[in-house]
Amino acid sequence: MKLKPIEEQTIVITGATSGIGLATAQLAAKKGAKLVLAARSEADLQKVAQELGGEVATVAADVANADEVRRIAETALARFGSIDTWVNNAGVGIVGMIEQGSVEDYRKLFDTNFWGVVNGSLEALKHLKPKGGALINLGSEVSDLGVALQGVYAASKHAIKGFTDALRAELEHEGAPVSVTLIKPAGINTPFMQNARNYLDREPKLPDPVYAPEEVAYAIVYAAAHTERDVYVGGGSKLFSSLNKVAPNAVDWVNAHVMPSQEVRPDQAPSNPEGGLHQPGVGGRVHGDHPGYVFQKSYYTRASLHPVASGALLALIGGAVALWLSKK
Repeated sequence: MKLKPIEEQTIVITGATSGIGLATAQLAAKKGAKLVLAARSEADLQKVAQELGGEVATVAADVANADEVRRIAETALARFGSIDTWVNNAGVGIVGMIEQGSVEDYRKLFDTNFWGVVNGSLEALKHLKPKGGALINLGSEVSDLGVALQGVYAASKHAIKGFTDALRAELEHEGAPVSVTLIKPAGINTPFMQNARNYLDREPKLPDPVYAPEEVAYAIVYAAAHTERDVYVGGGSKLFSSLNKVAPNAVDWVNAHVMPSQEVRPDQAPSNPEGGLHQPGVGGRVHGDHPGYVFQKSYYTRASLHPVASGALLALIGGAVALWLSKK
């Protein structure tokens, strides 16, 4: 399986007007890719396209609607003639105790987060299977574990992981030349919490550790040109996933006794309880306003994507240290 260099690709990105989607669009545009950007807000799409310049097409679409997702592909083909990478990034959040919420809200979240990935994947495969390409789905660290106060969101990310893993196996069974990657970010400093439907009586926030959205964009753009199965963005994501496999009771204890207080700002009332669940949220912004420290890079992620270079660097450092010690 051989993927094109980024500068030769046409890349579809859903949820492209804020956060991870916008950061990915910025990086891909900088590297010379042709872009097809989709989101619910036409105004935000036009603003982003103007700021990016270059070869950019936009489609106002709700990924929960298969017909609207089809229009994304049609726009890509009409404007650029092909699709090389499809990034299913669009997503919404809900914060609060599961019993506080409504089934209507929960169905809407699944319509966007899960069915949006299904719609995007099925449409993308029509165009990727004949000639090859990359399908990239956005999971989360909560694809591998549940988190108190974000239970339904975590459930949707579990569903995305199950769907993506099964789809990858079926494509491999067929011998289809499609690279399928699941990206699993840790907490990322985007407007996600500001756009989440909030049932709490306080402003929500991400639990630490939190990373910059540009690091997720780096992983996505890398996966567009290199075959990767899973990419954990942030050492925290890999750590929690691994701990949940080997010490689930300990993770349950952290979930029950630590996480709830980590996910609220105790001195701040809710600023936007409705969020962007049923209507477009805050667009045009890559970054959120996380009050704590934000890691600008994840050395774990970079090392996992470049194991040979990382191993060589560690060997070089180890050799230098050994030489220095031998002269002491």
